[in-house]
Amino acid sequence: MTRRPEKPIVGIPCDHRIIGPHPFHAVGEKYIVAVRDGAQAIPVLIPVLENPIDVDEILDTMDGVLLTGSPSNVAPKRYGGPAPREGVLQDERRDATTLPLIRHIVDRGIPLLALCRGFQELNVAYGGTLHQHVQEVAGRFDHREDKHQPLDVQYGPVHDVHLTPGGRLEAIAGKATIRINSLHGQGVDRPGEGLAVEAVAPDGTIEALRVRSARSFALGVQWHPEWRFWENDFSKSLFAAFGHAMRAYREAQ
Repeated sequence: MTRRPEKPIVGIPCDHRIIGPHPFHAVGEKYIVAVRDGAQAIPVLIPVLENPIDVDEILDTMDGVLLTGSPSNVAPKRYGGPAPREGVLQDERRDATTLPLIRHIVDRGIPLLALCRGFQELNVAYGGTLHQHVQEVAGRFDHREDKHQPLDVQYGPVHDVHLTPGGRLEAIAGKATIRINSLHGQGVDRPGEGLAVEAVAPDGTIEALRVRSARSFALGVQWHPEWRFWENDFSKSLFAAFGHAMRAYREAQ
């Protein structure tokens, strides 16, 4: 009889990339390390095939799911937005896997943590819409990183977010305001049905969402807590909370 690993298993949907002449399924190492060391779990990569793997076949083996950031954007047709500008990277293979997966994850009570693109996927999966270029919205500032700077600078903290009083993130942080990094061009326009705002930037940009009806952990943040998470108290607490929720889910099965 096959024995399940002692640690929770976390599914991480991949990006679909063409590297040279060949298609690859890829996940950034920083996300894998954050799951292994921050959540104390076993990361397993989920391919994003042209004919996606059946949702239940994926989730039957998972104790949690992490949706990562990516250079690509959610295709605007998924939320009724205008066609993307030329040169804006799309990943419709990933959309086809993650968007139908998200509600099933939440409905089954499986813990979900969604980061950056994953946060935007969470919003779209619940019927929300996105700004394709936040910096062009009146009153908003430029949330993109300076790609000419070293990675340490790009991923460094740049602005505060105000956490919703009584919300899940405030409980994790133990305070009302935290300082975060910012590396996104898209952002939430209209929150999806059933999603609660958990954090807002000073310019009004929504930075975190929670699924109200979720039986378990179901949170998304617009920033990148996975980056050197061990150096940031909030990031450590966030991944630890994700890991705790997965162990509770696993024990309940």
